[in-house]
Parts: sequence; structure tokens; C-alpha cells
Amino acid sequence: MRISVAIDGPAGAGKSTIAKIVAKNFNLMYINTGSMYRAVTLKSVEANIEPEDIQKVLKIVDNMEMHFENDELILNGENINDKITTPEISNKVSAYASIKEVRAKLVLLMQEMSKKYDVIMDGRDIGTVVLKDATHKFFLTASPEERAERRYKELINKGLEVNYEEILKDIIRRDYLDTNREADPLRKAEDAIEIDTTGLNIQEVVDNICKHIK
Repeated sequence: MRISVAIDGPAGAGKSTIAKIVAKNFNLMYINTGSMYRAVTLKSVEANIEPEDIQKVLKIVDNMEMHFENDELILNGENINDKITTPEISNKVSAYASIKEVRAKLVLLMQEMSKKYDVIMDGRDIGTVVLKDATHKFFLTASPEERAERRYKELINKGLEVNYEEILKDIIRRDYLDTNREADPLRKAEDAIEIDTTGLNIQEVVDNICKHIK
């Protein structure tokens, strides 16, 4: 039986960082679904295609070949990790990720991966849509202020000039968009274990998740 771990939660809850460590602990393939939506956003922005132009966005998706190497997304042969984590892409990703036709295409791709490998995925709708039958489901959350602080430190460490208040405002806006969108809104799966990461360090959250998986 394949192992599949779903980690959901709002922006900045620490999903990606924690999922990567858990993946190594259990030798799972880490699939960062948020990176896949960010890749669609990046290519659409580069081509000056607005999210309202759904057919053109779908053509972009059809021409994308994606896979993960060492937890990083390779798109059409190029490592695009640095490009998809800029504030510009963060500000725009919710608009493209809310397109139901785009979600449908990417969900099929994610599900195919889970049939071939033992996987861990993080995102907004893994436990509720992508991996409904996951062997383990978790929902990570934290206060908007703590999530903004984490994102602020992450971007500062990358040498980017950012403003904490702007990041906090963006996180609150993204929370609203993610929980109120028509297609696959962010919500906790009924059978998911909820972990509030406010005040916890990464290792404490990892230990909690690993204890449940074991």
C-alpha cells in the first residue's frame, strides 16, 4: 500500500518547510503543489496573460512539463524556484490558482504522481480534493501576524527589500481569497489532524507529525 500524506493550511503556515523534512524522514517524494500553481502564474505573467483569459492560461498549462528534483520545481528543463518565490508572484498566484479549469488539470497531474510513488503534498485542498483517501492528513495553521513575520524573515534572508505590514496585508487578503473561492476552497478535511503552529518551532511541528505517521 502506498503512503500518502496531505498537509493543508493557509499561506505562511510552514507547510513546505515541514513537508520537506517529513519527506526525508520517511523517504517520501515531496510534491509542492503551491509551486505548480506559482509556475502557472509565472508563465502567465511573463506572457502578459491575465487570469480572466482562461483559454490562454490553459494553453500555458498544456505546454508545461513539470517535475521535482531535490524538492525544487523544474519547469521545461529550468529550475524556477527563485523566480516563483518573489513577492510579485506571491501577490498574483491566488487569482490564477482559483481558475477551476487550471485546478482540474493540475489535480490530475498530482493524482498520477501519488499512484506511482509514496508522496507527501502540501497545499490548500490536498486532503479535501487531491488526496481524499490519503493515509495521513494534517491541517497546519498559525496567526496571520506570525505567518507574516515568518515570510518577512524568509524574504529578508534572500536579500529582498520587503515591508512587514504589506506582507501581513497580503496574507490576510490571500486567506480571504483562498477560503472564499468557488473552486476547491481552503478548508480542513474532516479527518485531518489540526496543528496550530503559533509559537512552535519547525522541529516541534515535525516531531508531532512524525509521531502520528509512525
